[in-house]
Amino acid sequence: MRKLLPFTLLGLDTDNGGEFLNYEMIDYCKQEKITFTRGRAYKQNDQCFVEQKNGCIVRQLVGYDRYEGEVPYRQLSELYRAVRLYVNFFQPSMKLVSKHQDGSKVQRKYDAAQTPFQRLVGFGILAEERSQHWNRVFQALDPVRLLQQIQSLQDALWQHAVEELSMLHAEGQSDSKHVRFDLASCLPRGEDDAEMGLSLMAETTAMAETTAKVQKRKYRRTKNSTGPRTYRTRRDPFEAVAAELHQWFLDAPERTAKSLLQELQEHYPGRYPDNLLRTMQRRVRTWRSQMLLEFDDGLTREDAQLNTSLPPSLRAIPLTDTRPASDPDSET
Repeated sequence: MRKLLPFTLLGLDTDNGGEFLNYEMIDYCKQEKITFTRGRAYKQNDQCFVEQKNGCIVRQLVGYDRYEGEVPYRQLSELYRAVRLYVNFFQPSMKLVSKHQDGSKVQRKYDAAQTPFQRLVGFGILAEERSQHWNRVFQALDPVRLLQQIQSLQDALWQHAVEELSMLHAEGQSDSKHVRFDLASCLPRGEDDAEMGLSLMAETTAMAETTAKVQKRKYRRTKNSTGPRTYRTRRDPFEAVAAELHQWFLDAPERTAKSLLQELQEHYPGRYPDNLLRTMQRRVRTWRSQMLLEFDDGLTREDAQLNTSLPPSLRAIPLTDTRPASDPDSET
């Protein structure tokens, strides 16, 4: 946290939890000459300015699911790293200046809405080099692209929820992809971004729920379904280019299935018609359900505060070096 702060940490005020009130934390603050204070017991409003972020940021962006293990922890950290840029640079808030109660009526007065970055610059406590650096980052960031990347990180995190993992294990699936995510994907590139973002992953879930509500057939079935179909009824149309296609997706995991099919058509004219779009969408949906999005760790290094070069573009890295599995789905 101290490496990410653009200013010197002088004091730390916490609640009364054991994660803060322990000998290691107190000894560290003494060693680093950090003033350590705590809120009063049974006085919940002592931490009201911090605790209110649990609702307007944490619950709205992360949700209420339960996560266990190292991989969800890393994924949650990556989401917060993206949210940190979005909230501090592009989310203005109003501070309560005064409050006056007249009988049952309460009058509140707020200051002008400002982002945390604007308030920090207004205080005039930043060193000149750091102030120039963060101004360059602010001018370079594209809030729309940054929000799209946050949505990608949210989708990757929600797949690691305990309830979601139970469903995946029941279906014989597991997480096998590790995707590196970076700030450069949030910068304007001067191209048409109308199709940027993720496709709707809830489509098949909604279809399955609709099918389950349909009344069962009254005639006797010759064979009962015992689970998801794992065999193919037709040859994989992308078998010859499966590795190449998968690598394109790993290099830019925010791409849509349509853009991948269009690039494939440009490289191999006449071999992949437009009616293969649905097959491509299923393939991309499967890849996205097996990935982990991660920020470049360079932003957490101490010298990154003065580094004027932005990280490289979005890139996906598999957790295990395995070839992509064949798509068992087929089309009519």
